[in-house]
Formats: sequence, C-alpha cells, structure tokens
Amino acid sequence: MQGTNDQRAGLLSGFAAYGMWGLVPLYWPLLKPAGAVEILAHRMVWSLGVVAVLLLVLRRWSWIGPLLRQPRRLGMLGIAASTITVNWGLYIWAVNSGHVVEASLGYFINPLVTIAMGVLLLGERLRPAQWAAVATGVVAVLVLAIGYGKPPWISLILAFSFATYGLFKKKADVGGLESLTVETAVLFLPALGYLIWLGAQGTSTLTSEGFGHTALLASTGVVTAVPLILFGAAAIRIPLSTIGLLQYMTPIAQFVLGVAYFHEEMPPERWAGFALVWAALIVLTWDALRTARLNRARAQAARSAAKATAAPASGEPIEVAPSKSPGTGTECRS
Repeated sequence: MQGTNDQRAGLLSGFAAYGMWGLVPLYWPLLKPAGAVEILAHRMVWSLGVVAVLLLVLRRWSWIGPLLRQPRRLGMLGIAASTITVNWGLYIWAVNSGHVVEASLGYFINPLVTIAMGVLLLGERLRPAQWAAVATGVVAVLVLAIGYGKPPWISLILAFSFATYGLFKKKADVGGLESLTVETAVLFLPALGYLIWLGAQGTSTLTSEGFGHTALLASTGVVTAVPLILFGAAAIRIPLSTIGLLQYMTPIAQFVLGVAYFHEEMPPERWAGFALVWAALIVLTWDALRTARLNRARAQAARSAAKATAAPASGEPIEVAPSKSPGTGTECRS
C-alpha cells in the first residue's frame, strides 16, 4: 500500500512539475516592462534565496564542505550554470518576443540532441530505432530551416544549451537541490551586480512599477525552485520511463499556448517540420518503452533462473543435520 501511495505521489509531483514548466509562458509577459536580461538576473538572485531557505528548513548543508574540496565537480557545475543561463535568458526573451512556438520546438528537439551528444561525446551506441529518430529530427530541422528561410536558431540554441546543461549535471553527479544551490550561487554575484548597475542607471523596474511588479519579480525564485523540487520528488518515486513520457507535457503545453493563446502563425512548412519532430519522438518513446519491457523480462528470467539453481532438485532428499535435544546429551532428528 505504501508503494502505491509513493507512486501516486510521484506521478502527481511529475504532473505538477511539467505542468508548471508548460504554463510558464503565461508568467513571463506579466513581468514587462522588465527586459529579458533584468528578469533573468532577478531569477538568479531570488532563486538563491529560495534554495537557501529550503536548505535551512531541511537541514541539508552537510554536503557543502566535501563539495568545496572537489574542484572538478565545482567546475562542471559552473559550466552547467553558464549553459542554463543562456537557456533561461533566451527562453524568457523568446516568450516575451512572440516566439513561444519556436521555443517549444527547442524542447521537443532536446531529447534528440541529448542522444546525439551521447554518441559523439560519450561514445554511446544507438539502437536502429534511435538512429531513425535522430535522422528524422535532422530532416525536420532542414524542413523548418527552409520554411523559416533560415535555421530555427532559437529552437536549436535552447535544445543544445539544455542538452549541454544535462550533460555536465550528469557528469557532476550532484543532487537536484544541491546542484541548483551551487548554480545559483555561481550566478548570484554577476546577477546582483547587474541589478545594482541598473538601479544606478535609473533603468531598473524593481521599484518603479508598483508593489505588484516587485512581488512578481521576487516570485521568479519560487517559479524556478518549486518545479525542480517537485521534479526531484517524482524522480525518486516513479520509473525513468514514466518521467520520459511526462517530459513531453512541457513542450506540448507551450506549443498549444503559442498557437491557441498567443495566436502565432503556423504555415504548412512549419506544421510539416513539427510533424517530423513528433514522429521522431514517437519512435524514440516506443523504442524506450520496448527496451524497458525487454530489460524487465530479462531481469525476471535471470531471477527465476537464480532461484531454480539455488533450490534443491525435485525429489531429492534433504539431509537434516543431527542436533542436540535441549537439556539432554542425545541426538534427535526432525
């Protein structure tokens, strides 16, 4: 019963995390007239405040000392912080500049870019279905480039920056809340310095647009941290294959918002490019589910074989060692 409750809680946490990420395009326009860089700086500064409070509440600070003595891990987290800065900044600009659909494409392409990086940088081997998915994704980008008249730079930079972020996070092998703490700590001083400079120039919107605007800018820390915490809760409770399926909620929601709410144009060539990307993701998901099912079947077969080997053969008499009867010196047999 406890396992069922954990899985239900994990599934709800996953839905909440990816749902919030999917709906965040509705949030960034509320922060205007602040520009993308100012919003990004506030996001960095307030995020560190939120994670610091969480660490104090959870009393999870024992990891800080050992991590500070590992410069290689710190360097990887520093690179991760740089790449996520590019990703966050471009995404905020794209949403507030009317490119929500193109931004959603970046997160559709991201799994394909991650797989390609695994092959090129980590020497991983792909299954035929994965090769087919990556090839279809490349064709999709070419179709979209022809349709746009140029490569879909916003989508490609978002996809590659997030894939690079994931690569260095994987190499650093640090927990979600802990890595977010380091990343925001690395970004805090440059972001705070930029905000102070804006204030000195008289171009900061923090206090010039009323209390509501100030509260919204401060809430960027919550908007950043809460989905990550929910994602962490989901990741330890539900299978990775389920997480892989849930991740598509975000770009799907962003795409629907871009078309239905922001009324962005979708000419035929863009539909064709998106259709190819979706086809590649269907192949990728089917292959992942099929491989997971085969692996479970093999593991079950191996466990059954191990039990059969350990158990005595059928019909073979079991020898019981003689034992001393309590209180006597005579042997007794069961």
